[in-house]
Amino acid sequence: KGLLYKGFKIVPYCPRCGTPLSSHEVAQGYKTLKERTAVVRFKIVGEDAYFLAWTTTPWTLPSNLALCVNPSETYVKVKAADGYVYYMAEALLDTVLGKLAEEGTPAYEVLETYVGKDLEYKEYEPLYQCAYDCAAKQKKKAFFVTCDDYVTLTDGTGVVHLAPAFGEDDANVGRKYNLPLVQLVDSKGEMTKETPWAGTFCKDADKEILVDLDKRGLLFSAPKFEHSYPH
Repeated sequence: KGLLYKGFKIVPYCPRCGTPLSSHEVAQGYKTLKERTAVVRFKIVGEDAYFLAWTTTPWTLPSNLALCVNPSETYVKVKAADGYVYYMAEALLDTVLGKLAEEGTPAYEVLETYVGKDLEYKEYEPLYQCAYDCAAKQKKKAFFVTCDDYVTLTDGTGVVHLAPAFGEDDANVGRKYNLPLVQLVDSKGEMTKETPWAGTFCKDADKEILVDLDKRGLLFSAPKFEHSYPH
C-alpha cells in the first residue's frame, strides 16, 4: 500500500558490543578529553578561494557531504596574510586568523560581506574521492553549502562540516537538502574498504587523516580542544 518506507535514524552505537545504546547508557560514559581538532580548507568550485570549516571529529571528514552556515549571521570573504582567500563568519575572524598578523601587516583584509543565506548552494570540491564515489552511486547532489540555525558562532569558524551518517543535526540537514547518506565506518567502528584507512579504528584514524590533509595543503590548523566525549 506504500505505507512503509526505509529510513535512517542516528543513534549512539557501541562498536565493542555491536549494538545501539540508549542515551542513558551513553550518559554514564562521558569523559573530558583534550584532543586535536581540524580547521580544514574546502576548495570552492571555480574560484581561487576556500571555505574554512572546523570539526572536533576528524574521522568523519572522509564522509563529508556538505557544509553548513547560519542563514542569518554575517559571513565574509577575506584575503588572509597566509596568501589564501577564505570564507568564514565575521565574528570569528580574529579568533581564527588573528595569529597570522605580523608587525605592520594585518592578519586579513575583508573583500566582501554576506549573510549566510547568500552562500546557500555554493559548491566546493569533495575532500575525499571515497565520499564522492558513494554519493555518485546514490545519484544525489552533494558538496555544497546548506543553511541551518543550529550553527553557532561560539567556537570554530561559523562553517560546519556535515557528515549526515554521524550526527543528528547533520542527518536532519541532510534530509532537508536530500543529501546522500554515506557511511564509511563499519559495525566494528573501523574505517571501511572504500577509504584509504581500511581496518583502522575510527578514532585512531584521526591522526592519519590530519597528516593526510596537511600533506595536501588542506589543513589550516589542528588546535587542541577540550570537550566531553562518549566512551
